[in-house]
Amino acid sequence: MDGELVDWADAQVHVLSHTMHYGSGVFEGIRAYPTTQGPAIFRLRDHVRRLVQSAKILLLDVPFTEDELVGACRDVVRANDLSDGCYLRPIVFLGYGEMGLNPLPCPVNVAIAAWPWGTYLGDDGVANGVTAKISSWRRHDPNAVPTAAKSTGMYLNSSLAKVEAIKAGYDEAILLAPDGHVSECTGENLFVVRDGRLRTPPTSDSGALDGITQQTVETIVADMGLEVTHEPIIRTDLYTADEVFLTGTAAEVVPIRSVDDRAVGEGRPGPITKEIQETYFATVRGQVDRYKDWLDHVE
Repeated sequence: MDGELVDWADAQVHVLSHTMHYGSGVFEGIRAYPTTQGPAIFRLRDHVRRLVQSAKILLLDVPFTEDELVGACRDVVRANDLSDGCYLRPIVFLGYGEMGLNPLPCPVNVAIAAWPWGTYLGDDGVANGVTAKISSWRRHDPNAVPTAAKSTGMYLNSSLAKVEAIKAGYDEAILLAPDGHVSECTGENLFVVRDGRLRTPPTSDSGALDGITQQTVETIVADMGLEVTHEPIIRTDLYTADEVFLTGTAAEVVPIRSVDDRAVGEGRPGPITKEIQETYFATVRGQVDRYKDWLDHVE
């Protein structure tokens, strides 16, 4: 917290912290994986860079450099001896300074937590796929809030959609953009596979976050010799797809086996999704030479 290692039980903030009341913070989700050379944080610098960019969008002046934040992430993994891998949560938030909507008088604080965390949607979801429904909640309009920022307050939208889906008996929700096109899931990007070609919604107008796992998968797909494009997707494209899968740091790569009670393809993970999964899980564990530059080893 703010440049010092702090015991878990002592990592506390004031009840009048500005971000708690108004949601004006930014965060990242990062994973470290075990490798033959010890734990390695996957695409650490890319995540830190996006964290700083998100802060810039919200006019939060981060009091640390990118190099200092990278080093702090390594320090947290090392200090907790998380050699079997973990999930990291860096957050930039506004502490207590002055109540009210004006955030400018408030101090900018930075914290980085880490803990062991299994795959977000469960091992069965990774292996056999998850069920999803189109949410009644729409994704944010990029001109209402800056969807390019991974901001804390904006995830109320995701929480509402997630709870709606779970209470209705589904594993995950898919949100539509204000114009009715498919945007993303509650915390993951979405890919549609049809006739060997992959599509994912454009971030520019769909309100979807520009995902780092999404970018990773796009590189893997291109190296497989397949085409992937960013283009608008409508809900019926999900119903008629050969395969649909989602990507995110917490979720990793997860097949979607049905949307709105309609089986996707044959209702089980398809061959392209499974090949991408296998390559991704090998990549994050340092088993693919061409992608080893994405690993930041904790020494």
